[in-house]
Amino acid sequence: MFLQQRGKDLSDLQIQYIKGVGPQRAKLLSRLGIKTVKDALYYLPHRYEDRSNLKKISDLRYGNVETVSGRVISAEVKRLTGRNLKIFELTVSDGSGLLKGKWFNQPFMKKNFRVGQEVMLCGTVKKTYSGIGFEMDNPEYEITSDDGDLLIHTNRVVPVYRVTSGLSVRQIRSIMFNLINTCIKDVYDPIPVEILRKNGLPGLSESLSQVHFPDTGIDIGFLNRGVSEFHRRLSFDELFMLELGLAVMKRGSVLEKGIAFNPEGRLLKRLIDMLPFRLTKAQEKVFTEILMDMKRPHPMNRLIQGDVGCGKTVIALMAMTVAAECGYQSALMVPTEILAEQHYINIHSVVEDLGLKICLLTGSKKERPLGEIASGEINIVVGTHALIQEGVMFKNLGLVVIDEQHRFGVKQRALLRKKAIDPDVLVMTATPIPRTLALTLYGDLDYSFIDELPPNRRPVETLLFSPGQKEAIYRFIREEIKEGRQVYVVYPVIEESEKTDLRSAIRGKAAFEKSFPEFRVGLIHGRIKAQEREEIMASFKRGELDLLVCTTVIEVGVDVPNATLMLIIHAERFGLAQLHQLRGRVGRGAHRSYCSLIAYEPHREEARRRLDIMVRSNDGFRIAEEDLNIRGPGEFFGTRQSGMPDLKIANIVRDARLLNKARREAFSLIDRDPDLKGFPLLRKSLEAFWEGKVELFKTG
Repeated sequence: MFLQQRGKDLSDLQIQYIKGVGPQRAKLLSRLGIKTVKDALYYLPHRYEDRSNLKKISDLRYGNVETVSGRVISAEVKRLTGRNLKIFELTVSDGSGLLKGKWFNQPFMKKNFRVGQEVMLCGTVKKTYSGIGFEMDNPEYEITSDDGDLLIHTNRVVPVYRVTSGLSVRQIRSIMFNLINTCIKDVYDPIPVEILRKNGLPGLSESLSQVHFPDTGIDIGFLNRGVSEFHRRLSFDELFMLELGLAVMKRGSVLEKGIAFNPEGRLLKRLIDMLPFRLTKAQEKVFTEILMDMKRPHPMNRLIQGDVGCGKTVIALMAMTVAAECGYQSALMVPTEILAEQHYINIHSVVEDLGLKICLLTGSKKERPLGEIASGEINIVVGTHALIQEGVMFKNLGLVVIDEQHRFGVKQRALLRKKAIDPDVLVMTATPIPRTLALTLYGDLDYSFIDELPPNRRPVETLLFSPGQKEAIYRFIREEIKEGRQVYVVYPVIEESEKTDLRSAIRGKAAFEKSFPEFRVGLIHGRIKAQEREEIMASFKRGELDLLVCTTVIEVGVDVPNATLMLIIHAERFGLAQLHQLRGRVGRGAHRSYCSLIAYEPHREEARRRLDIMVRSNDGFRIAEEDLNIRGPGEFFGTRQSGMPDLKIANIVRDARLLNKARREAFSLIDRDPDLKGFPLLRKSLEAFWEGKVELFKTG
């Protein structure tokens, strides 16, 4: 029997009514996302300083952050000669020496002090102007003789908060101290007691109190890394709520009635016979899992994960063929128009040879065959976010395929599913992502993994060049083309501008035509119309072009087995996942292939790490892990994963083990109580955590 603790929900108690805040400070706090008492309690320090070690003034060392206690000798405002600048100077003594605290243009501070008071000062120790004695600029201070029991800012491990204009760290710390002392006893703990005990986690009130104002003895290193036992408790809460929501969604899809596809297999066999290659065992295994899902009377929710070139798109096409044979439409949604066009270019001829109709639907495309989609005349629709806009109606949408992994969240998946009554959903990851993140992003999905590349795929050798090695690079290009091979040259921008000094594709084409007059040079980028791009790519694939200058328009979906060399200009400006995707365009044939990276100085250490990883590894999963370690989960996903709640405390890289525990507990609880009827407080907290993202519990 699970027990749930009682208490008050502080999410409705406005911060302005707390002692020491008021309407004006409440406006300033709202800039930091603090509107309620609950918001404030979860606004954690971003670092901690140990001010518990009091030093004698005579023992101070220049450059160190130190805390001293002494008696006020003088407190006076001085004006700098010839400058409109006032300095408040506070001189204190502890019997071993003198220390001056200086505050610039804050003459009003004089009224806070009087001679004889006991005070504490904490700050960076500096030499005096004369070189004799010590001073601190703008030190933190605490008047101890007035109220010795309320030492907030010194003589302890002190929390440091991020601030906004008009609010100092000291003011926020005082507000937090007051909150902890007056409201912490009213906090209710939504996590069942048994789950906390099983995982050795402290109570919520204690954790919030200790995270804001830690007791002496807690390792300050753990505090600053966010891994103290009290930080872990708060991180667990977020991860548990995240996984609990995913568990509710997954169970809901299992219980929903869906389409039980029952194909004869005739159309699928024709498609497989048309393919110019044999499916790998991994592809066959994954498609078997998909087909079993499609035959069940419940909606499929499956993720296909695999490295670049493993053949995810053909698996998706096979699934869409099954849907078409059973009389249902399919929608393939990708995040950008360029990718939508690439998919359309790659599959439309195969689809039409099967006697099916396919169309492209993007925001900029003027021809929008909405009537043919609504009537069911079109079998497969390839598009962008335009697919989930109002006005796009399907007659019988049975299968939704979503490409480009984390660029779509649960919210976008839910919107596309609303175009039909519980269609099957297949999500494909074009870039491998670590398993930890897959569980976080796609915890509501079943998981398939294509862990085998086609037999003709060879590892691509990656080389790093500097701009000064231009002749060696040109020699490399000439040798490959003379061997009958083809070359990609990728630029970060289409044309140069005043805002950037990056080399551009348009000028690059002219330069390569001048350097290689004997070779046929083509140009492709996002501003060229889709039909013209298709013609250029077809020409390159037929071998009518030797060298193709391009932008990242060729990142996904281009398959030219004879292309054996890719040159990436300004490689330092590309992300790891994008570099890996681009590299995946070569090495698709039987010949040895190369990816040459040209990096321009100056670039940051982070860029250097990315380039080194590319040279060392062809493993997409290792690259994804490294990318995650370099950038952290927030930047790795950016704002693209808009369907997921924000994690303000937990870090899914640092807290990977905690995530697995939270997932296990969440899914176990939903197995026992799918609607959380026995946990009304937990259910309320869960709905608040996911608010505005997806509807977890169906009402009415």
